[in-house]
This record gives sequence, C-alpha cells and structure tokens, in this order.
Amino acid sequence: MKKGINAKDLINIGLFTAIYFVVFFATGMLGYIPIMMLAMPVLCPLVAGIPFMLFLTRVHTFGMVSIMGVILSLLMVLTGHPWQLIPVGIVMAVLGDLVLLAGEYRGWRSIRLGYVVFSEWLAGLFIPFFFMRDHYFAGIRAGYGDAYADTLMALTPPWVLVLMIALIVVGALGGAYLGKAALKKHFKRAGIT
Repeated sequence: MKKGINAKDLINIGLFTAIYFVVFFATGMLGYIPIMMLAMPVLCPLVAGIPFMLFLTRVHTFGMVSIMGVILSLLMVLTGHPWQLIPVGIVMAVLGDLVLLAGEYRGWRSIRLGYVVFSEWLAGLFIPFFFMRDHYFAGIRAGYGDAYADTLMALTPPWVLVLMIALIVVGALGGAYLGKAALKKHFKRAGIT
C-alpha cells in the first residue's frame, strides 16, 4: 500500500464518483413512485456496487473512499436532498474507508464489510422521513401533491427506519457480490482475494 494521494488517485476519485453518482441517481429516480421508495435501500447499493467495486481495484491509499463519500454527499445535497445526509455520509465514508484499510483494500471480507458500512450513507437521506416528519412532508406535499405525500407517509411509519437500514445492508452485500462477479478479471489483476 502506498502513502499519500497523488494526482492519478484524484482523477480516479473524480471519475468513479461521477459514475457511481449517475448510476445511483438513475436508480434513485424510481423513488418518484411512492412504493418504490421502500426499495431504494436495496436497489441503489445493489446497482452502485459495480462501479464501487471497480473503484476499489484502483484504491491503494486511505482517504480515497472518504473523499468519494464526501463528494457524493455534497452532490446529493446540491441536487435537492436533505442536508442531514452530509454528516451521515462523511461518517459512514470514513468508517468504510477504515474497514477497507484494515484489509489493505484487498481482502474480500473487508471489502464486503467496507462497502456495507460505506453504503449506510444512504440512511442520511431518510432522516427527515422520521425525525423531521411534519416539516419534511409539508415540503413533499407542496412539491408533489397530497396523494404522493399521504401515500409516502403511510408507507414510512417510524419503525421502517430500522427496516431501511437493514435493507441497505442486504443491498450492499448483493452489490459487492454483483460487482465482484461483473469485474472478476479486474479483481484478479488487482490482486483482490
């Protein structure tokens, strides 16, 4: 493992963050259908697992995954998502990076766990559903109408937060395996076991 982030690393961070964001955001568009909002915690990390796993074949330095998480959090807020995502995103990205570092970015166990921890940044998107409910749904009602807001409120009682966090774990594990399968030759070349 090398020390310090260089220009090539920054280019890789920018490129793979952009790919991850596009894949994640396109999948997240299904959330405009209220019932699909409950599928987002599984679908988004599942599909985004492919670009993330490819990114890991180029990660050799602590901080690269953390920077990716910070940029993703900022991009999501700039595209209209709740600001609470930023602290959750930063914490989960750094923790995921630490887990990956423990396996020197090559051990499959740490890669799986690291991606699960990293993917929990998605939970920051759901904080307003449960902890700022009245204010959040007033904005939803104004933007999307009563029918959408009422349906989404009915689908997200407070206990659903625990379910969403668990579904992120399931989606991220699936995404790690999907990414590994899709990128098998890249993993071998990068020496990931």
